[in-house]
Amino acid sequence: MITGRFFASGADRRVLFTILVLLVVAVLVPVLNLAVPPDSMFHVPTFMVALVGKYLCYALLALALDLVWGYCGILSLGHGAFFALGGYAMGMYLMRQIGDRGVYGNPLLPDFMVFLNWKELPWFWYGFDQFWFAALMVVLVPGALAFAFGWFAFRSRVTGVYLSIITQALTYALLLAFFRNDMGFGGNNGLTDFKDILGFNIQASTTRSALFAASALALALAVYITWRIVGSKFGKLMISVRDAESRTRFLGWRPENIKLFAFTVSAVMAGIAGALYVPQVGIINPGEFDPSNSIEVVVWTAVGGRGTIMGPIIGALLVNTGKSYFTGALPELWLFALGGLFVCVTLFLPKGVLGLWDQWRDRGARRRAEADTPPPGDAPAIVRATPAAPAEHRALGAAPEPQPAE
Repeated sequence: MITGRFFASGADRRVLFTILVLLVVAVLVPVLNLAVPPDSMFHVPTFMVALVGKYLCYALLALALDLVWGYCGILSLGHGAFFALGGYAMGMYLMRQIGDRGVYGNPLLPDFMVFLNWKELPWFWYGFDQFWFAALMVVLVPGALAFAFGWFAFRSRVTGVYLSIITQALTYALLLAFFRNDMGFGGNNGLTDFKDILGFNIQASTTRSALFAASALALALAVYITWRIVGSKFGKLMISVRDAESRTRFLGWRPENIKLFAFTVSAVMAGIAGALYVPQVGIINPGEFDPSNSIEVVVWTAVGGRGTIMGPIIGALLVNTGKSYFTGALPELWLFALGGLFVCVTLFLPKGVLGLWDQWRDRGARRRAEADTPPPGDAPAIVRATPAAPAEHRALGAAPEPQPAE
């Protein structure tokens, strides 16, 4: 039944294709990294596994933004905050796993707390020595913040650019707060020097491959969940809120509840992306709260094509691949290139790369249809027969009725 629904339209086939590709990649890349000899041309080096795994986390973040921007019309410039909060929750667990292997050898306090003369572990660090608790916080902290923020913002009917500015102010406020040493999150340096995750060496190739596979599987699951949400009746309400919020309200629905649900689910997805990101890059610091990071996520989504599910994934992979190359080749020009890319996409590709592909495909389909249609001159002529005289006239030899003179 689910497969039948997938093949119901081209969009569903794309979703199925995306999920299948991610599942294949989740298995194939670790195999090529661990089972293939390093001197083989098919070997995938460990650093590449970590790099692409980071890109998959970015793709999950872009998909989270697409859920609220592409389908609900909420342009959030603060999704980097939810991403960073999920990353900090995972980073706190990883710091607790260091134990007495730190620089100062304290079995309870992380190194930065010993350096800052902390005498005891803060209360909000309790429980992070357990993975299940950290995983729960990865979901609850971004989700609770998004729910509280959305509860007041959406019920106050803050929309458009004003909502975007408020979300940007939210992430900037968190940036300033996490920079403080007395917050207990490492200050400017953040959390780093991780050793283990679930008892496995975080630097080992097997662990890197497992984290990559987890990122690919999480992205595939997020694609499926997003597809089910936007394809449901609730998804149709999200689109109606995006296109005509006032009309949706006049029909008896409450747009603020619809927005609140989408915003909270999107924040949870962003938090999971951040949690998968941290062990692969080995650090989390307040720089992840930088508003420019949230704006970059908007660029990824716009480049790929918002409101398409598959588009934000393509945009995140393309832009970050280009960023990795150009920041090494032309580091001083990268930000100008990124800004120019967003301007060009806004002016010439409003539907993104995926929308451009759809236009080319539709244009080719129309040309093929026109080629198969015969030209008007080749159509057979229609011969109209003169109506015969009535049977009684033919039988009696009667003449036809006289016509009036002109």
